Amino acid sequence: MYSKEQASQLRQAFWTAFGQYMAPVFSAEGLRVNWVNYKTGAKHIYFRMQADNKLASISIEIAHPDTELQELYFEQLETYKNILHDTLGEEWHWQLHDVDEYGKTISRIYKEISPTSIYQQENWPDLISFFKLRIIALDEFWSDVKYAFGVSV
Repeated sequence: MYSKEQASQLRQAFWTAFGQYMAPVFSAEGLRVNWVNYKTGAKHIYFRMQADNKLASISIEIAHPDTELQELYFEQLETYKNILHDTLGEEWHWQLHDVDEYGKTISRIYKEISPTSIYQQENWPDLISFFKLRIIALDEFWSDVKYAFGVSV
């Protein structure tokens, strides 16, 4: 077991390593991007990468406070489901109106792997591969559909 400080340091070390690994990779539009803190440009739509001592996940998260608008965004993304899955090369889970760890209602489209642990450095290569392929594919997908969500250049 790790202390809170040790766990925090390991998480920070992993995300720093991932960010450095991804730094030379340009976006689908040929731009530099902060892959760890990816900006979709659409309010209330986020790409999230998370890892803990049991699993890792990557997701498109819709966090609009109005659940009806959240559902509309979700349905709008569903119209692009085939494009998303083709770009990713795999199918993801679709979850409308879930509750996150803060008690907030969100909707998400996600992929998980388990068992894995961010706290075991021997798992880092697999975690980096898991996140890298999918965040690049999400960026490629988003570069094609973001305008439907009000993102301007």
